[in-house]
Amino acid sequence: MRNHLTEREQLVLYGLIRYPDLKDRELSEQLGVKHSTLTSIRRRLQQKRYFRTIRLPYLQHFGCELLAVIHTHFNPVIPLQKRVDITEEKIEAAEELFFSIGEFEKGFSLSLAENYTAIGKINDVRTETFGKLGLLEKNYPTEAIFPFAASRIYRFFDYAPLIKNRFNLDGNPRCDFIWPPDHVHLSSTERRVLYGLVKHPNESDKTLAAILGVARQTVSRLRKQFEEQGYLAQMRIPNLRQLGFEILAFYHVRYDPANPPDFEEGEAAALLSDNVIFMASRPFETVIIAAYHTYGEYKADKVEKMQMLKEREWIATNPVIRTYSLSKSEIIKDFTFAPITKKILHVDDLPEHQQQ
Repeated sequence: MRNHLTEREQLVLYGLIRYPDLKDRELSEQLGVKHSTLTSIRRRLQQKRYFRTIRLPYLQHFGCELLAVIHTHFNPVIPLQKRVDITEEKIEAAEELFFSIGEFEKGFSLSLAENYTAIGKINDVRTETFGKLGLLEKNYPTEAIFPFAASRIYRFFDYAPLIKNRFNLDGNPRCDFIWPPDHVHLSSTERRVLYGLVKHPNESDKTLAAILGVARQTVSRLRKQFEEQGYLAQMRIPNLRQLGFEILAFYHVRYDPANPPDFEEGEAAALLSDNVIFMASRPFETVIIAAYHTYGEYKADKVEKMQMLKEREWIATNPVIRTYSLSKSEIIKDFTFAPITKKILHVDDLPEHQQQ
């Protein structure tokens, strides 16, 4: 299904993604759209699945030390669906993995983990499983590890610049340095409510209170507190396929150790473009995920990035660049943060009879 949104709908969708924390009335003032019109459009876009709402937990405050990106190139001897079934059972079930995508001969995943031991165990299982199936060619799965204390997350699935560019709207792109590590102690009730907010992002405070067995006032107070303290953020994820995007591109750049970009000065941010939805860097490597409406758009952005890397002499070897057709790829895990939140916070799952 292709994008057939009116100009007003495009503006509202952009606003919903750019300002996920604003209420309808606040957003209507921000965008200059009548309140009742905005509410009607939001409901219509949501019903037609142009976007979905999630809550992102900033787990670096509670002992989560790193973000890991794993990418693999396969020998396509096994059909994609069979590979997906195998990985869902043996690999994707790991709580740490929150996003995973696969195509015929390639795939990548992102994880949040308390320490490298957790990631190492997952990668050992991945390598053993793929190796026994004869799926691996010459290379093992490749790791890019970003400890929060020594990395910068320039963009963490912020789709606002992408949507702004797609609809030719006005707006200032953001470049956020997020996820500095911290150490915070939460009470058992606070941990349970935080987990509940992540697991049930679309429930009202009243409904979530009933699920958790606590007072509604407690949920409302803690939700506001977590948001204000930067422990939790609402995010809206657009449906890229439905909006007509064709390509997802994965870039893994390893810098020349003799001449890397200045990490402290944030020079790697020069690689950001409106198409970039994710970018993580450490002193000698960067991972970028970008989305494109057409192959020509991808080609132009790739050429621009490569010219910059070579002109500044930041690389000695070409980066790994792999493209994924959004119509042919399988998204195995799609921003699933509840399992790792439960594990990091050490909370029990909700009783089965209370789950919605």
